[in-house]
Amino acid sequence: QEQLVESGGGWVQAGGSLRLSCAASGNIFRFDAMGWYRQAPGKQRELVAAIAIGGTTTYVDSVKGRFTISRDTAKNTMYLQMNSLEPEDTAVYICAARGRASYNWGYWGQGTQVTVSS
Repeated sequence: QEQLVESGGGWVQAGGSLRLSCAASGNIFRFDAMGWYRQAPGKQRELVAAIAIGGTTTYVDSVKGRFTISRDTAKNTMYLQMNSLEPEDTAVYICAARGRASYNWGYWGQGTQVTVSS
């Protein structure tokens, strides 16, 4: 059974930084990409950043230049370095993985809260 476990959320003032981690376990060879979604109150869940199996990264426009997604394949862990945080970044950040066979984002973590105060 594949599992995704996030850590690293918290509270920070605007302009500060946080690093999120997502540890994957199980048959991770089922994944062809991993990413970070976020869910803010009253807003749709959005894909913030993703990293494909080949290493290609993508970002939503609002975080480009501020967030960096990376991975450590030896540790089966993905990271999201978030710099220059803004109050608009406040959300639950959820680690996700895309299935190689289905091409759907069908694997989810529990989420970790990130709160940015002005």
